[in-house]
Amino acid sequence: MTSDWTALHHEIIHCRACPRLAAYREEVTRVRKRAYRDWEYWGRPLPGFGDPQAWLLIIGLAPAAHGANRTGRMFTGDGSGATLTAALHRAGLANRPTSEHRADGLELRGVFETAVVRCAPPQNRPSRQEIENCLPFLAREIALLPSVRVVLALGQIALEGYRMLLRRQGVDVPPIPFRHGAVVPLPPPLPTLLVSYHPSRQNTQTGRLTPQMLDEIIRKAMEVVR
Repeated sequence: MTSDWTALHHEIIHCRACPRLAAYREEVTRVRKRAYRDWEYWGRPLPGFGDPQAWLLIIGLAPAAHGANRTGRMFTGDGSGATLTAALHRAGLANRPTSEHRADGLELRGVFETAVVRCAPPQNRPSRQEIENCLPFLAREIALLPSVRVVLALGQIALEGYRMLLRRQGVDVPPIPFRHGAVVPLPPPLPTLLVSYHPSRQNTQTGRLTPQMLDEIIRKAMEVVR
């Protein structure tokens, strides 16, 4: 990891720009779920995770309160992470099918995972200002990922956050209707944008998002690169 990545991670981890989110993530750390009472929760903002030479950038909403906020790694320790990691493994983009804790040996191949908000928000509902506070971190991660060819937005908030970032950077991006499976070509040299339902328990347990649907989105991403 370069000094630029190290500096960025340090700034993210020590950020306290959003008092509501800081208070919530720290409260969750103190009042743990019974199933995780022996865990030492991470309880801080989260940097992205993955391959610095990634061609695929996956953007989610935020760390889950008892998932990544507990384990200290994006998409790790909850149902969303389990679903996404299994799909990446099926596609040959992860070396193992599970994402359980920071020391489990998971490696992503050509993939980088991040989020528009770095702290767990109450009810998974960050405010617009909280999203805006976090967007500079996403911008800096993208600047350090020169090989990205495809961006996969997981969920409507991730899609709108990424669009907000592009507009901040002077890219005229019209409103993008949220539709699972959408492929949105953006002006070169921007990566192609793909849209998916978020792999939350709410979506996977109701059948709104199936493993086959997620596999198809990842196949679309790989076809773009080919």
